[in-house]
Amino acid sequence: METAARTFDCLLTICGPANLEEELIDILQGQPQWVSGLTTFDAEGFGAGTRLHSSIEQVRGRARRCVLQVPLLDEHREPLLAVLREQITSDEVAWWSTPVNGFGRLA
Repeated sequence: METAARTFDCLLTICGPANLEEELIDILQGQPQWVSGLTTFDAEGFGAGTRLHSSIEQVRGRARRCVLQVPLLDEHREPLLAVLREQITSDEVAWWSTPVNGFGRLA
């Protein structure tokens, strides 16, 4: 699938427990009809819905999280979320989407 000419209009951000990172990546990479790439980074989180699993997390008051960002077409967001909901049943995974006003490569 050629992605150079593709214009993305949505950025889907998925945030969940660090131990789900590889599973989330595998699911996303298994959807090439919607996902042509993604970016991941490590984060820490606290707040409603966040469980502190390890003693280190409990002492620090925040949980290790993975964040995945997927540029895509907005029309593909709901079908992709349906696949994720089917395969990941954790209520610790949050998502949000934001509009993308531009996307391109520098060279």
